[in-house]
Amino acid sequence: MPTRKNKKIEVTVIGAGLAGTEAVYQLIRRQITVRFCEMRPKKSTGAHTGALFAELVCSNSVGSNLPDRASGLLKEEMRLLGSYFMDVAYKYRVPAGNALAVDRGAFAREITRYLKGHMLIDFVNEEITEIPEEGLVIVASGPLTSPSLLKSLEKLVGAKHLEFFDAIAPLVAAESVDMSIAFKGDRYGEAGKGDYINCPMDREEYLAFVDALLKAERIELSELEKSERKKFFSACQPVEIIAESGVDSLRFGPMKPVGFADPRTGKRPYALVQLRQDNLLGSLYNLVGFQTNLKHAEQQRVFRMIPGMKNAEFVRLGQMHRNSYINSPEVLTPTLQLKKEPRIFFAGQISGVEGYTESAATGLIAGLNASRLIQGKEPVVMPPQTMIGGLINYITFSGHKDFHPMNANFGIFESEDGAKGDLRKELIIRAARRKLREFYDQI
Repeated sequence: MPTRKNKKIEVTVIGAGLAGTEAVYQLIRRQITVRFCEMRPKKSTGAHTGALFAELVCSNSVGSNLPDRASGLLKEEMRLLGSYFMDVAYKYRVPAGNALAVDRGAFAREITRYLKGHMLIDFVNEEITEIPEEGLVIVASGPLTSPSLLKSLEKLVGAKHLEFFDAIAPLVAAESVDMSIAFKGDRYGEAGKGDYINCPMDREEYLAFVDALLKAERIELSELEKSERKKFFSACQPVEIIAESGVDSLRFGPMKPVGFADPRTGKRPYALVQLRQDNLLGSLYNLVGFQTNLKHAEQQRVFRMIPGMKNAEFVRLGQMHRNSYINSPEVLTPTLQLKKEPRIFFAGQISGVEGYTESAATGLIAGLNASRLIQGKEPVVMPPQTMIGGLINYITFSGHKDFHPMNANFGIFESEDGAKGDLRKELIIRAARRKLREFYDQI
């Protein structure tokens, strides 16, 4: 095995997020040497909080774990393909009902420790402003790619990058939540038992909260940001933006009360705020669906109006940031290679996928295909009937009228023989599993 001093670098990976770390792992497991580049903490992104690899910024949940859900099927495929992200996520799993949620700190520390110390990795802690002119490159710089690198990418792909907004939710100390008002429970679960802390609201409390939320001061956006506000990605809309669409929008969205009964009244609440465990100790909880761009003092004032959170201690407050991605349908192949320069791969949110698991999945395929090129093999295209393949097919499909980021869902597949509802979903899952087995046997 080569040493750090005499090894020949075969692939450069830019970005130590979920896509980049997964791509690096897929390369080193095949004994391929890597130059691994990350600018943090020398240069901050504005959303990340430290220097650890694979930091989960928005939430500690990586989606549903149920096998009949799109997110569950995606995880199933990744585990079969040997995903490092999945292995570490399950190692540091925390209670979250049917979802897979992790202790963020332990998860990121494990990945950082392993990859930074690996003999086949030359870690470079500096901002990359230009794509290397030689060798294979995987660009996994994420949605918060630095302005300097974005300018280089714009020249490379021959088209201006696209942009959208993203936001992160606040974290609270669990011990600061008043459990004489809030209660533990999962949606449709047994009363008093479950992984979430739930804060119920009556109609008067809800209306007062929405009114305060709409009147609260927000962080001022630049003129460019204001003009592009329509590009808020729907899965991560700030809570105050959701509230603007109608007085009942929150209680039919992130504050929906269905499946719960307030232990104090025995009746369904008018609205409900859920808190999800964020670390293994159970000392931190995040406000589910409460990404926000309110000023920090306003967040504390308004969110403490939530029943049970009058004395909430906010460990981290929410914020909003602008994300960037390339127009993949125009510039990428289904192997995640750049059409005009196939030695360059793209993976993660910069490629137009949305979500933690989705980002890692594209990193897995980019790493696999880069290793195949080095081994003298043809890069592979994931079967479009699989969840990973369907997602990549979506972001590289040239027929979009208006391309926007996409996460794993059953809507990206064509209908099987006109089937609808649960039957359609069942047929998609069967086809995905069959095609993945065939694909696995070929690689």
